[in-house]
Amino acid sequence: MSASKSTKIKLSGVLRKTLRLALIGAILLVISGIGMGIYLAVLYKQLPSLEQLEHYNPRLTTTLLSADGKVIKELYVQRRLYVPLEQIPEDLIQALLATEDRDFYRHWGMDLGRLFRAAIFDVFHFSFRQGASTLTQQLARNLYLSMEKTVNRKLKEALTALQIERTYSKPEILEMYLTQSLFGHGAYGVESAAQLYFGKNVTELTLEECALLIAQLKAPSHYSPYKRPEAALGRRNLILKFMRNNGYLNRERYEAALKTPLVVVPRSDLGNLGTAPYFTETLRQQLESLGDSLGFDYYQDGLTVYTTLDSRLQACAEKAVQDQLDSLQKTFSKRFYRNIAPELIRAKYPKITYDEYKVIIADRARLDTLFAAQALVQVAFVALDPSTGQILALIGGRDFNESKFNRAVQAIRQPGSAFKPFAYTAAVDNGYPPTYRLLNQAVVVNLPGGQRWAPENYDRSRGGLTTLREGLKKSLNLIAVRLVQEVVRPSDVVRYAHQMGISTKLDEVDAIALGACGVIPLELTAAYGAYANRGVLCEPYGIQRIIKGEGDVILEQIPRRKVALSEQTAFIMTDMLRTVVDHGTAANTRAMFHFYRPAAGKTGTTNDFTDAWFVGFTPQMVAGVWVGLDDPAVSLGEGMAGTRAALPIWANFMRMAYDTLNWEEADFAVPDGVVRLDICTDSFQKARPSCPNVISEVFRVDDAPMDECPMHTGYSRRGKW
Repeated sequence: MSASKSTKIKLSGVLRKTLRLALIGAILLVISGIGMGIYLAVLYKQLPSLEQLEHYNPRLTTTLLSADGKVIKELYVQRRLYVPLEQIPEDLIQALLATEDRDFYRHWGMDLGRLFRAAIFDVFHFSFRQGASTLTQQLARNLYLSMEKTVNRKLKEALTALQIERTYSKPEILEMYLTQSLFGHGAYGVESAAQLYFGKNVTELTLEECALLIAQLKAPSHYSPYKRPEAALGRRNLILKFMRNNGYLNRERYEAALKTPLVVVPRSDLGNLGTAPYFTETLRQQLESLGDSLGFDYYQDGLTVYTTLDSRLQACAEKAVQDQLDSLQKTFSKRFYRNIAPELIRAKYPKITYDEYKVIIADRARLDTLFAAQALVQVAFVALDPSTGQILALIGGRDFNESKFNRAVQAIRQPGSAFKPFAYTAAVDNGYPPTYRLLNQAVVVNLPGGQRWAPENYDRSRGGLTTLREGLKKSLNLIAVRLVQEVVRPSDVVRYAHQMGISTKLDEVDAIALGACGVIPLELTAAYGAYANRGVLCEPYGIQRIIKGEGDVILEQIPRRKVALSEQTAFIMTDMLRTVVDHGTAANTRAMFHFYRPAAGKTGTTNDFTDAWFVGFTPQMVAGVWVGLDDPAVSLGEGMAGTRAALPIWANFMRMAYDTLNWEEADFAVPDGVVRLDICTDSFQKARPSCPNVISEVFRVDDAPMDECPMHTGYSRRGKW
């Protein structure tokens, strides 16, 4: 075979191999292309839909405002407040662009130059260490994707960024980014961050404050001005340098900003408990219920909820409660550790050894935790506007962190003598005047369950015929019981209590006059408000209105009123309850606590000093106080009556409230159909000038005495003076 022929055969073999390899390569390329297409198609299906992109709706913070304009609570999953781009300072926008994406207005969602440089860097370091994401890619990641560092996520991010650029304008993307991004410490969006770090709105930020906010984007925990101020300052100054290099800052502004020290406001815990946590938690539950019927999500829709609470009155209430509770707890704790705790330990640990007992009894913090219901004095306080029912202040317990149970609206406790006004109201409304007299002597009371009981007056006193006014003023149990036995029926008392807003079950027995059945503090307080409001009961409420977005009102609360009593009955009862404050069981309001405004109210104490109450009102406000232990079997202690345990909270609150708000003095208006007469205390008829003992008394015109005193006519039997 010739050499040329052999060469030709070799060349044809090589050609065939080359063609075969090329064919295989082409096939593999096609298969790879198909595989890549399938892979991208699968990825594309996993991306957010175009509808999601077109209807961007970030989770926004719902803000609860007090009646005097203070933020008292924020409800959120992520603390985010919306602010339009036109309200964001140009300094902040330029700081963002100079740091995160200088070519933002020139690219279409991806920056291929940055991507190539980052890829080379990552290949040499065998990791994803160099960031190349544009603002749009970062937004895509924050909105729709996870933070995992994988090729799969990177491709999704890029594809989503392209969709975002096709859907939104550049200003819209900037606005979304600045609303969506985390700026550290739970603050999402520049408005939340501005309020957190500087205590101001984003529109008020200075250049260096803008730079500090953008510094948080890279690593909020690392550059936190609270945790690492030096690192935060260094990053802020680096951003200022970027802005200078980018041509935005001139030399003078740049150098002045560099010299400005790092200043942030103290961290606020508003996002945790806020102001009046028992009140705001009650409102949160109401918002959850209202959301179903009105079609909103308070954790997402960025609502503004205008509440009825006055933060100034709330502060007065908390001060009055805390001062009294500290004193009561100190007194009670001595008795608890000495007498109550040993019995509780033996009941809980019947086989405990003496050494184990000594360890437990010595650990007071542990005892307070083990027996919280028996060891900690609790409180409920509520103040209302009687003319509307608006809740002005509310406290549901000693510490919201310890117990979320809201005693002001959830606890059902016996009111004791604070319930007596309902029995007196039934009598007055049915024609029995304050001068009507009952015998202040022993009685037998029918209790729920058929038992019988012979009550006594608090001071164990007895006497003769006693007027209704005197019986209420001194809180005489014997007069109250005789009232339901001889004048009005227990069923009448229950009916009046219910029509005045008490919703709990009340037994129609004689003991109802002494408050033997449980009531809710909020309802009892509102019922007293009907006296102050000329017989009109206003249902308590805490939400005035709810606004969504740019001002759409989705709820406007209108006071719910109903006539519970006649104006005449309401005034006569108010006048009788005023005697309680001026000269009766609540006289310490004047003498000890120096609250002198026109006021009326009633103390309440249950058997064994388990519950202590005071509910009272002025023309402008009604407030109720309950003090006790969560375990109703545990007494506050001997002598801890409503006068001593609850009244100081009410009186101090009222004094501070009036001093704080500077309300003008007002008196209870006398309605038509009521007359005030001088009455002889011997005959209880209209007094003559010659009557030696005279009182001023109020009557319904139809029930007023018509005759003059027959005992002091001014003439002797012989017709001479």
